[in-house]
Amino acid sequence: AIAYPAYTRQVQDSRRADCAGSLTGLANAMERFFTVNNTYVGAAAGAVATGAPLVAVYPNQCPIGGGGPATYNLTINAATPTAYIIQAVPAGAQVNDPCGTLSLTQTGAKGVSTGLPIGQCWR
Repeated sequence: AIAYPAYTRQVQDSRRADCAGSLTGLANAMERFFTVNNTYVGAAAGAVATGAPLVAVYPNQCPIGGGGPATYNLTINAATPTAYIIQAVPAGAQVNDPCGTLSLTQTGAKGVSTGLPIGQCWR
């Protein structure tokens, strides 16, 4: 009975770490988009400033590559010509993740939507 909560916490931490890596991959894709277009605006589906990333830019969920049901949805939360905020929003099995939504900016600043330390959530 004691091992099961520890196991589920470890699985949750593993999924979060995987998606934190995917969020960094989306940040790299945003930089490639900026290099070609000289703006971050238009990287979202529908060529708008916010929303799911264009499929041509980066996948819109974790795990990447169809490795099962979505555990996080990747979104472009804000985009201007010179700045962006991207997020990994918990979904499915991760919806109750104590770290909540992970965020990343064009400067590399990391964030979480809960009061937990960033270092605890971004491993």
